[in-house]
Amino acid sequence: MIKLNLVAAAVMLAVAGPAFSQTATTLSPGTNVVGVPGCHFGEQIDGTTADQAAKHAQAAGYTSVSGLKKSCDNNWHGQAMLNGAPVNVMITPDGRVVPEGS
Repeated sequence: MIKLNLVAAAVMLAVAGPAFSQTATTLSPGTNVVGVPGCHFGEQIDGTTADQAAKHAQAAGYTSVSGLKKSCDNNWHGQAMLNGAPVNVMITPDGRVVPEGS
């Protein structure tokens, strides 16, 4: 009987336990802490923008840069054209442009 009650209590806690949402929080000017699904809490996000990433890609010879999204490791991921062919690209915080996938 006690084992059954412990199991029932564990199931109830697992199902009805508190849900913690994670949101971005600013600790001090310029220091962002990420708490979003897929990222490690406390991960530092730099200040690079999608416009800066697109300019790096264009300087590397890519055109029609679109769909840029920043990942938890500060890399930008998106699509572009290179020599008339569509490619997926990753732009690092230091401006290096790397084709992704095949």
